Amino acid sequence: MTHPLFGSHLPIVAILRGITPAEADAAFDALTSAGITLIEVPLNSPDPFVSIEKMAKRSAGLAKVGAGTVLTEEQVAAVKDVGGEIIVSPNADAAVIRKTKALRMDSYPGVFTPTEAFAALAAGADALKFFPAELIGASGIKAMKAVLPKHVPVLAVGGANENNFGDYLQAGCAGFGIGSNIYKPGMTAADIGERAGKLVAAFKAAAGIA
Repeated sequence: MTHPLFGSHLPIVAILRGITPAEADAAFDALTSAGITLIEVPLNSPDPFVSIEKMAKRSAGLAKVGAGTVLTEEQVAAVKDVGGEIIVSPNADAAVIRKTKALRMDSYPGVFTPTEAFAALAAGADALKFFPAELIGASGIKAMKAVLPKHVPVLAVGGANENNFGDYLQAGCAGFGIGSNIYKPGMTAADIGERAGKLVAAFKAAAGIA
């Protein structure tokens, strides 16, 4: 059972840092065929808005595509203009979160402390991205989950992989953001699909999903 925020989507966000528009269609097909339908193109990738627009048009409702490393309100609006639906940031900027919600997009800001987490929620965040998760650890996330509202989904990003999904899920995480374990520049679509398939299988096993 996944969190209602994600609906029918598995709560795994593919982070395609460095992807080019020429790779976008094939990468999208590889990911969605493997069962990953939440896709993030970080804005420090080459021509990220072109890639987001290509994937959003290809999606036809199959996936939710958005942007990562979003730092300004202007970038939020630009993502919306090309069909993006998710805004992911490395930080918890209240203005970025409010702009995201004003444009009826999903807001996944990055947080590291209870202070940042509650400030992000006050601004309207839909989910919290604990980043970098490998520094906080599953035990740190579990401690913070004890004081956070139970309905708020938490994603572990940065160091989460198929070997530790179970630890983070037991700590209360709803899902994950996966970067270099699913995509590195130069990978083929077949590579992406193979890695995505392994991650989906590992997540389902850890989460007890048939």
